[in-house]
Amino acid sequence: MTLQILKFQPGIVKDITEYSAGKNGPFWVDGDLVRFRNGYPTKIGGWQKDTIYGLDTSGAQTDTEVTLQGVCRNMIPWRGLDGTDRIAIATDNHLYILENSLLYDVTPLRKTSTNLSNPIATSNGSTTVTITDNSHGAAVGDWVVLSDATATGGLTTDILNSYRGHQITAVATNTFTFTAPSAASSTVASGGGTGVDVEYLIGNAAGLGNQTGDPALGWGVGGWGESTWGTPRDASTDPDISLEGTEFSLSLWGEDLLATVREGTSYIWDLSDGTNTRATLVSAESGAGGVPTKSLVTSISFPDRHFVCAGSDPYVAASGASSGTLDPMLVRWSTQENFAVWGPTATNTAGDQRLQIGTKIIAMSSAREETIIATDEAIYGMTFVGAPFTFSFRLLASNCGALGINVMMNVDGDVYWMGKRNFFMYNGSVQEIPCPVQHYVFDRMQLNYVDKIIAAHNKKFKEVTWFYISESVEGAEPESDSYVTYNYSEQTWTIGSLGRTAWSDSFGFRTVPFAFDSDGYLYNHETGTSANGSAMNAHIESAPREMSESGENLFLVDKIIPDVTLTANTSLYVQLNTRKYPNATEITKGPFTITSSTTKLSTRAKGRQMSMKLYSSGTTDEWSLGDFRINSIKDSLR
Repeated sequence: MTLQILKFQPGIVKDITEYSAGKNGPFWVDGDLVRFRNGYPTKIGGWQKDTIYGLDTSGAQTDTEVTLQGVCRNMIPWRGLDGTDRIAIATDNHLYILENSLLYDVTPLRKTSTNLSNPIATSNGSTTVTITDNSHGAAVGDWVVLSDATATGGLTTDILNSYRGHQITAVATNTFTFTAPSAASSTVASGGGTGVDVEYLIGNAAGLGNQTGDPALGWGVGGWGESTWGTPRDASTDPDISLEGTEFSLSLWGEDLLATVREGTSYIWDLSDGTNTRATLVSAESGAGGVPTKSLVTSISFPDRHFVCAGSDPYVAASGASSGTLDPMLVRWSTQENFAVWGPTATNTAGDQRLQIGTKIIAMSSAREETIIATDEAIYGMTFVGAPFTFSFRLLASNCGALGINVMMNVDGDVYWMGKRNFFMYNGSVQEIPCPVQHYVFDRMQLNYVDKIIAAHNKKFKEVTWFYISESVEGAEPESDSYVTYNYSEQTWTIGSLGRTAWSDSFGFRTVPFAFDSDGYLYNHETGTSANGSAMNAHIESAPREMSESGENLFLVDKIIPDVTLTANTSLYVQLNTRKYPNATEITKGPFTITSSTTKLSTRAKGRQMSMKLYSSGTTDEWSLGDFRINSIKDSLR
C-alpha cells in the first residue's frame, strides 16, 4: 500500500503524446477556463454583461439597451481633461464613443443631402422603405441616418429618424432601400415631408463594411448574385470586394481621437466639439497638406509625437499631395506636434522611409521610447533621433513577422506577438517564446481569418491572451471561439474556449478587464463566478502517469485525498481514467464530488497509468487546486 502525491508541472502541454507528458513532467494536458497561479490550477473569474444605452432622435438618453452595429475590432479607453472616462469603439462599419454607458455614433459622413422633398416610399404590409435621392453614390451595406422626416405609411418619426440609422439593402442610380423594424400600414409613393435630410456615413467606398476579408480573388469570390457568371472579381475595379476585412487603427492625440481605416484615410474626433459631433477628415483640418489617403496601420510615436502611417501612399512633391497608390512597405510620418502636415520641408520634420524585408507592413506597437513595426516577415525598431533624419530604423529580427493587425501587445514596454507559427517577445531583443501548445493552436486555427485574432492583456494575473477562430467554427462570417494564454510571470501556457473580438485591460473606473463579443455585447471580466449568469464549464486534465516507476505492475487506487481551496457553494468533480497500456481503452471511474467538507474519496480504479480530470459546471463555483494524494495497492492482472 502506497500513498502517492500527484504533483504536476504548471501549465498545459499538448505538443507531445499524453503518455510522454505523464512520464516527463508530469504535465497537465488539457483545460478550459483555468489559469495557473503560483504553479497551481485555479478557475478564472467570471464575466457579466455591461448594459449600454441608446439615444433617441434628439440625442437624449433612452432606457433602451443597445448593441454595437457591426463587430467590434478595436477600442481604446482614455480620460479627458474633464475627468470623464470614455471608450472609442471601432466596428467593421461604425465608429463610436461610449461615455457614461451611452453610445454615441461618431462615424464620419461621406455626404449629406438636405431638404429632400417627400423622398420616402412605402408599400402596405412591407418593411422595405425606398428613398429617392438623385446620384446618392451609396452602396449596399452602407448606413444612412434620416432627420426631420415626418411619419408616413404608418411608419413613425422615431422609426424613420432613428439615431442608429438604417443599413442600405439595395441601390439604383437615384434610389436606395432599407428595411424598417416594422411593416408599413399603407402604400405611399412620395412622403416624409419637404425638408428631409439624409446623412451618408462613410461606407464601402472608404473601406468600411467588410466584416470578413475575402481570402482570394477570382471566380466565385464575393456574395451570391454579385457580378456576372464566369467573370473573375477584381478588387481594383470592384468596390464591393476587399481582400481584407475592415479594421480601424485608433490613437490618442492628447484628449482627441485619431482613427484610420485600413487601406483608407485618417479622421479626427475632437473631444471639445462634443459627443454629438462626428469625426472628420484629417485632410480637412486647417493647414493640412499631403495627408496620406491610404494607410494600413497608424500609431503615435513617443515621446516626440509624430503621427505615423505604416503602409502608405507616397507624397508627391510636385502636386503637394499623396499619390493615392498604396505602398505596403512605406512608413510616413507627419511633422512633429501636427498630425495634419505631411509634406516634408526644410523647416519641418515630416518624412518617410521604405522598409525592405517583407511584402507589407502588418502591425505597429509602442515599446518604451521606440515604435515596433512588424511586416509579414520581419520586425523593425523606429526611434526618434532628431534632425536631420528625424527617425532611425533598425532591423531587429527576420522570420518573425506578425500574423495579424491586432496580434501585438505592449506590456510595460515589452511587446508580445503571434507570428505565423510561433510566439515572440521583444524586450530589447527579439526572442521566440517556447510554447508547449504551439502546434495545437496553429494546426487548429483557420488561417484565412488571422486578421480577426486579437491580443489581450490582463495585468492583474500577468497574462497575454490571443483569441482566434478554430476549425470547428463554420459559416461565411466566423468569429473567434478559442484562446491561448501566456503567463509572462510564471512562463506557463493555458488554452480554452471563449470568443472575444476586442479587449481592454482595466482602466479608470473600470477596475476589471472588459471586452466585446461578436454580437456586440460588452462584458466585464474577472467578475463573479458565472458566464453572465450561465454555468462556466471549467476543467483541467492531467497526463496519464505510471503508478510505478517501471510500469510493470497494475495498481488499484482505492482512495483520493484532495487538496483544494473552494467556496462553500462549490461542487468540484474528479474523474479517474486508467489504462493498462498507453494505447489501450481508457476506463473511467467517477465522477466523485468534492465539497468544502470533503476529506477523502473512496474509489476503485485499476491500471498501470492513471490520469485525473477535475471540473465544475455551476454558476457559483470557485476553486483552486493543490497537491492531491492517492492511495494505491499493487494488484494482479485479473
